[in-house]
Amino acid sequence: MSGNSSIVNSVLDQIGASGHKKVVYCNDPDTGLRAIIAIHDTTLGPALGGTRMWSYATEGEALEDVLRLSRAMTYKAAITGLNLGGGNAVIIGDSRKGKSEAMMRSYGRFIKNLNGEFITAEDVGTNTKDMEYIRMETAHVTGVPESLGGAGNPAPTTAKGVFLGIKACVKEVFGTDMLAGRSVVVQGIGNVGEHLVELLRAENVEVYISDINEERLQHVARTYKAKPIAADKIFGLNADIYAPCALGATVNDKTIKKMNFAIIAGSANNQLADEQAHGKLLLDKGILFAPDYLINAGGLISCYSELTGFGKKRTMQLTENIYNATRDVIKMSKKENIPTIWAANRIAEQRIIDIKKIKSSF
Repeated sequence: MSGNSSIVNSVLDQIGASGHKKVVYCNDPDTGLRAIIAIHDTTLGPALGGTRMWSYATEGEALEDVLRLSRAMTYKAAITGLNLGGGNAVIIGDSRKGKSEAMMRSYGRFIKNLNGEFITAEDVGTNTKDMEYIRMETAHVTGVPESLGGAGNPAPTTAKGVFLGIKACVKEVFGTDMLAGRSVVVQGIGNVGEHLVELLRAENVEVYISDINEERLQHVARTYKAKPIAADKIFGLNADIYAPCALGATVNDKTIKKMNFAIIAGSANNQLADEQAHGKLLLDKGILFAPDYLINAGGLISCYSELTGFGKKRTMQLTENIYNATRDVIKMSKKENIPTIWAANRIAEQRIIDIKKIKSSF
């Protein structure tokens, strides 16, 4: 009994330390569903965040991931001026062979029981079809197919935001936001990564690409005339920009030492293995970091537009604000000589504090 008690205490300690409002464990043996939904903050509105399906080694690893992801969603919504809180969910399992309609619908019922406190969308390992299944059980889902009145796949909007974040950083470092002739390493060419490669190549950027899927790597290389490189060669490359678009924590003690990039700007969540330590290391090394949760907010904006009934024109206007928001973060970072991630956090936290004064929690 004492062993189980210590596990519960450990989970509650983690939830308390990260400032989360609620964490829900979902278990349905009939469909094989094992999921965790984390709601970080609902000051600005209901918590909206993706559902990631991944083969986590342990439940502890899954919890750590969902806590980080959901906290980032709070900051993402706050800094982009959306009336949303932060949440996220993870389903433990292999998305290529473990998914089923029954599982996703069962998961939808768990979301329904949260009475609108959490709204989900797609993430790594889930897609618009999965959102369609969830929609059969609850209205609290976005990113459903356009044929059902949804906004569809948010990846193109996410890529556009990252592209604008890159331009804002290039303006700071090189004095102009013209991208022609610059070089970018895109690590991870999934949905968002491929759209980013397309945008960069249209601006005559030299693009290097890396991915664990060799077949996809060669396809994208041929389609956009990008240069494939091995994963172990990325951090020694002399390129202007590193754009991580796969999983997080690729910016760490080991990789920073090897880096020759002027800028880090990509779509991956939680790119810094340690926000405090690695934000400072990048500042000291003179590498400009575009806060991931700011420049990858296009997907959240797309989902928000679906919820509010905004058209594509308004979605693009909100996404284009990412350029100026990134410039504001850089300005504060320079003025106070603090890492850009710290500056972004301050701006996001201040909005939450301000709004908390005028309204109670959702």
